[in-house]
Formats: sequence, structure tokens, C-alpha cells
Amino acid sequence: MGAFEGFGNIWKLPELRARVLFTLGLLAVYRVGIYITVPGVDRTALAQTMASSSSGLVSFFNMFSGGAMQNASIFYLGIMPYISASIVFQLLTMVMKPLEELRKEGEAGQRKLNQYMRYATVGIATAQGMFWALKLQGHKASEAAGISADVVANPGFSFVVTSVLTWVTGTMFLMWLGERITERGVGNGTSLLIFAGIVDGIPTALFGYFQANAGNIQPLNVTLVGFMILACVAIVVFFERGQRRIPIYYARRIVGKRVYGGQNSHLPLKVNTAGTIGPIFASALLTAPGYLANIKWLPGMAGLASLAQRGDWMFNIAYATLIIFFCFFYTSVQLPAIEVADNLKKQQAFIPGIRQGKATAEYIDYVLTRVTLGGALYIAAVCILPGVISNALRVPFQWGGTSIMIVVGVALETASQVEAHLISRHYDGLAEGGGRAGVLRGRREA
Repeated sequence: MGAFEGFGNIWKLPELRARVLFTLGLLAVYRVGIYITVPGVDRTALAQTMASSSSGLVSFFNMFSGGAMQNASIFYLGIMPYISASIVFQLLTMVMKPLEELRKEGEAGQRKLNQYMRYATVGIATAQGMFWALKLQGHKASEAAGISADVVANPGFSFVVTSVLTWVTGTMFLMWLGERITERGVGNGTSLLIFAGIVDGIPTALFGYFQANAGNIQPLNVTLVGFMILACVAIVVFFERGQRRIPIYYARRIVGKRVYGGQNSHLPLKVNTAGTIGPIFASALLTAPGYLANIKWLPGMAGLASLAQRGDWMFNIAYATLIIFFCFFYTSVQLPAIEVADNLKKQQAFIPGIRQGKATAEYIDYVLTRVTLGGALYIAAVCILPGVISNALRVPFQWGGTSIMIVVGVALETASQVEAHLISRHYDGLAEGGGRAGVLRGRREA
């Protein structure tokens, strides 16, 4: 009853209730837009084309767009151009001094970086929109399916311009929705948009699978896949809550007649500091060869594009490598050991047995590297193994471990924010056990 009481308390707090309703309202707007088709596209012919397509790029992009591709929606490109722009700027801040200085300027610098990312999003969305518009014009529904019609009724320059303008506007609108959810709702807006798209497709995919395989369903294999999903969820929850705590001691200092410090604390290092950034960034990067393969003067792109065929062992190796890279990369950006050591020194805090300054930074970097390695390997395993197992059992599981990781990770992050609101207002939280004891336990663990 404790968890249900915690959820009930959401509606007792006016501010939190308004935030939750605001978030659900904007997500509903997003899901309605998924079913609004751009002018000039035959949805029936497009559905047949999508059903017969084996392209890993198409199926992958359709999943992350929440089904917008199969509907030729105004949100066709989804939020992925914005994520791609974020990847670019995360990398540039590591190599370009002006951008690094902007990041260190605090809120003002971050606003400037966000403005640059918006400009980059427009450029990336325009390039992707032109690619998909030209690709749609070349599609024809399968005659074997009883339909022989062009996906685009009147192909040409006007269709390309109209669709690209519509899709770029849709992407910018989704970016705005995500920012509003982050500011005035609960959870990370961008992650919740991806979360909503994945979750919304689960009932439809399950119904389609059982309908297509009626009379040929193997209960044992389906049960094994079900247990695999539950095991993945349990593993994700376990590791997402795990952390390595480095003991911190604050030296005593006397200010006037008061004595400060002399207390013990800890520096928590999460096993997965990067969260869902690793699989999202890696997935977004792997879509790039699919676009570049259509540029004739770029050698080798066709070979790279073939890696986008999901389930291939080369794809899995590339995917796991990128996940591990982005986990380390994002962790180094979020928790630079030198800055953490400098902050501890300014606060007159130190790690027992470790000198302040360079020695502290090296120790934090050593511990963080080991913790991040374990977290990166866990994420790579969760994202790849479910797909490999489901293929071996011949039970189609279109979401794979990546979707499980994103869904569970976003759900935990959102639940933590709701819990923080409840605890700060002296309400019973969502912690296991509920009641006042659950809140106090949540505070101690925090």
C-alpha cells in the first residue's frame, strides 16, 4: 500500500499535480501529432512499404520517432536531430576552447550553447528531411500485397520543399515541447518524448505479433523472452541505484565564535553516471551512415550503412563500442576529476589518506574509471543481449535492450524527481515501504 499511497499523494500537492498534468498534456499533443500525415503521401501505400522493408535504419528510426515514419507524420524526424546536435556540441566542447569557456560560464553560457544547438538542429533536420523526402518519392507499394501505388502521389520539387519545411518545423516544435516539460513538468523532456514513443508502440506490436502468428506461437519461447525482459528490468534497476561512495572529511575551521566542519560525508559516484545518454547517442550516431550512403562521392559509406542492419554481429560490436565510449565521454564531461578535486579543496574537504589537489584528482579519476567501466559494460550487455537471445529463439522483439534501458532509465529518473518533490513538501514518498519511515530511509540513502 505504501507505493499506492505515494502515488495518491501526488494529487494532494497542487504544484506537483500541475506539473504532472502539464507533462501528460504535452505528451498527448505529441502523440496526436504522430497521426497527422504530411500532404501528398498515400498512407496505405506507405504502410505496405514499411511492412516489407527490411532496412535496419528505417525500423530503428521508426522506433525512436514513436511510429511517426510509418504515418509520414508531421513529426517524421522526431527529436533525433536535436539529439544529434547535442552529440556534436558535447564533442566540440572537448576540443574547442571558446565552447569550453561558454560551458564554464554557468547559466548564461549554457543559454548561448543551447542557442547554437538549436541552429545546428535546424541544419541537421533540413539535411535529414531532404534525404527522407527524396527516399519517399522513390517508393512504390508492393504489387504482391494487392496495392500498386506511389507512396507520393505528386513527386517533385514542391513535395520536397513542403515536406522538409513541415518536418523541420515539427522537430523544432518537439524540441520546444521537451524544454517546456523539463522546465515546468516532471522528468527530462527529451527523454520522455522518446519514452512515450517506445511505450505507445508496445501494445500494437504485441497484438500484431500474436495476430500474425496465430496457431504457430511457441509458448516456451514466448515465456523465456518474457522472463528475459523481467530480468533486464531488474538488472537495470539494480545497477541504476548502485553507487560507489568515497568518504569525505571536512576540516574544522573557526569563523568568529562558530566552529564549522569536522564532519564526515561521502562523494557518491553512480555506476551509470551517463544514464541513457550512452545508448541514445550511440544509436543516433549509427544512423549517420544510412544518410551518407546516398552521397555518391563519399567512398565506403555503403559498407558502413550495412552495419545498420540490426542483429548483425558487426553491428553489435560497433554498437557496444560506441556505448562504452559515450559512457566514458559523458561521465568525464559531467564529473571532471580535476574540478571535483578543486571544489573539495575550496571547501577544505579531503579524502582520508589522500593529499589535496593533484593526488585527489588522480584518485577520483582512478575510482571513477573503474566504476564507469562496470557501468558501461552493463549497459552494453543490456542493450545487445536481449536482441541476440530473442533472435536465437526466433521470437521477434522489436524494442531490444536499448528500448528497455531507455524506458526503465527514464521511468526511474522521473520517479526520482517526483519523490524529491514529495519529500521536500513533507509528503510520503515513493520509496519502498511508504509512510514516514520510507521518507526517512530515502533521505538517509540520498
